[in-house]
Parts: sequence; C-alpha cells; structure tokens
Amino acid sequence: MLLTILGCSGSLPGPHGPASGYLVEADGCRLAIELGSGVLAALQARHDAFSLNALLFSHLHPDHCADFTTLAVARRYHTHPPYDTRKHRLPVHGPSETADRFARAYAETADELLTTDLTDVFEFHTLVPGAVTRMGPFQITATRVDHPTEAYGFRIATKDATMAYTGDTGPCDGLRALAQGVDVLLSEATWTHSDDRPTGKHLSGVQAGQLAADAGVGRLLLTHIAPWTDRDAVLAEARTRFSGPVEVVSQGDTYAVDELKVRVIGGHGN
Repeated sequence: MLLTILGCSGSLPGPHGPASGYLVEADGCRLAIELGSGVLAALQARHDAFSLNALLFSHLHPDHCADFTTLAVARRYHTHPPYDTRKHRLPVHGPSETADRFARAYAETADELLTTDLTDVFEFHTLVPGAVTRMGPFQITATRVDHPTEAYGFRIATKDATMAYTGDTGPCDGLRALAQGVDVLLSEATWTHSDDRPTGKHLSGVQAGQLAADAGVGRLLLTHIAPWTDRDAVLAEARTRFSGPVEVVSQGDTYAVDELKVRVIGGHGN
C-alpha cells in the first residue's frame, strides 16, 4: 500500500500547498481520499486525472471537496480519446447529501440548481456507518466521527497493510476502534491543545498522540494542521502522549505501508 500526501493544509489551502487530499494505491488501484482546494493540480502533477478508480469523501466542507467540480469539468468535457467517462463512471463514496451537494456546486445558473445531474460521469454511493465496502484491493470501513456536519473516519485494509484516517473530528468513541492496531494512523491535528478549544470540531496534537497510544498503532502521521498553527508545537504535543514513530506530513510525501514498517520513499519528510 502506498500513501501519497497530495495536500494537508487544515481548513484552507496554505501558502505552500493544497488543502486536504490523499492518494492510496495498491495492486494498480488508485483511491483518492478528499479533493480539497488545489488537490486536483497536485494529483495531475503525478498521475493522469482519469486514472483514479474511486473517490472517497469524509465530509463535505470545502477544504475537503472543493476541487470536485473541476474534476467534473474534466470528466464531462475532456477530449482524451482512451477514456469514455460515460461508459466508465467514477465511483464516488461520501455522506448522504454528496450527489445533490456536488450537483448544486456544479450548476452554472440558478435555474439549474435543482436539475443538474452528474450521474452521467459519476456513480454515487452513500457511506453507511460500520459497513465494509470493497474497492479493488481495499476493504474500507466508515465510522461516524464528531464534527459539525455528517463526517466519517476510515479504516482501510489490504491483505498486507492497514491504515486509518480520522477525517475531521473531535475526540469521540469511534476513533479508538477505527484506529485499533493499524500500521499507520493518519490523524488530523488542526491546533495545539487548550482546554478552551470548542468541542466536536478537531483534534489537538495531544489528542492525536493519545489516540495513537490508546489504539496501539504502528506509526502516527499528523495532517490537517491549520496554516496559522505551529507544526513543530503540534508534533511536540503528540510526542508527549505517543512513544512510537510520529511525524508531520508534507505535501508530496509518499509512504510505503506494510505490516512490519512504514518508510518514506519520496517527498520532503519531516
């Protein structure tokens, strides 16, 4: 399993990189998780945008899905002869309002708000908490998490590796089961820890580190750090709670994940 960081800036794109976006690959299958602002450009710098096999969205805040409409333009109006996007629609898995919300975002006029339909090039699937979805070599389990909108974390497994992605969430009961024993936990850590932070929104470095320790993960990767948050401070917080390998990801990093180890094979590293 390969994990590539296409974007990792929390809440909005930062001065040096896109918002949330991740690419997971195994056995020739490419799964994109999130498509926030700037992520489609980062994807195209590495791969053909038409090479995705599926898209997965944890929730529908713009920093996680804003580039979907530009992908829709590509799939509807491309002149790319090898690809017939109407015969081979791209599976899109997301919260219950995904198809409607994306269609409205794509609509070109007010009159089209209720009539735009993107199912000509996309195949929409609604996430079901606790259900296991098979996407090529990936076995994906969605868990509801604590955020102001319908939001999910994901546990992703192949025959050789396991990873968990928290999505955006505050501390909640589902996170520990989601992350239990995985090789890699990709956890949001939007801000530094403070008792006066609002609940039900995000994790701090302390909370991400505690989650990794409680779940017994192999390695902790911190992401979704807001541009105004000190990355080094968040990393230091996580290390006070988790004694295993931990780092802050950077846009462009690629990780090889298996049952025994995780190693950085490209990008900046931290």
